[in-house]
Amino acid sequence: METVGLFGGTFDPIHLGHLRAAAEVRRMAGLDRVLFIPSYLPAHKASGAVASAEDRLRMVELACRRRSGFEASGIEVEAREKSYSILTLRKIRAEVPRARLFFILGVDAFLDIGTWHLYRRVLAECLFIVTGRPGFDLDRARDVLGGSLRGAVANFPPGRRAGGRLPSAKRVFLLPIPALDISSTAIRDRVGRGLPIEGLVSPSVAAYISEHELYRGR
Repeated sequence: METVGLFGGTFDPIHLGHLRAAAEVRRMAGLDRVLFIPSYLPAHKASGAVASAEDRLRMVELACRRRSGFEASGIEVEAREKSYSILTLRKIRAEVPRARLFFILGVDAFLDIGTWHLYRRVLAECLFIVTGRPGFDLDRARDVLGGSLRGAVANFPPGRRAGGRLPSAKRVFLLPIPALDISSTAIRDRVGRGLPIEGLVSPSVAAYISEHELYRGR
């Protein structure tokens, strides 16, 4: 069974923290590949993105290039509408009907899952891998879901592979990873102040930001 991680976000810009998190999840859970899915209009970010959807997708493509098991997906950008996880999930499911799909997200994002459109349907149709984030306690994810979903959270079984047998009653798997404390907000701020961003984004992304004069004058 093919296993695919769905790693969504604004990616404004994509940085080495994103890449490190995806690489660790892929390695530790044994995922075949990870799809990076930049949103068109982030449903939960009222201020929207700073860079255009096309620029953010191109930066994701550059960051994933020549990285084994990483792919950029334009499925949300090309839809030209607000990004809802349930719609994205069903589109990808139609493309890979036999794959086991996992949403990958940090615990900080998972704490807001109750605000997602049809989040119970998302949980029913897809598994989740929730990772730690600097400044957030991963165990807080255990208290997010209530009712019939209260017992759906568990640690990712040590030594198991994402394509193997997983506890059938569990929908959300917690996976502590060594994370880098990097934020897109801080990168945009550094660019706006004329400071270097080497070591924070991949060289190809840094070159793209410079060439297209993104995040300047902030």
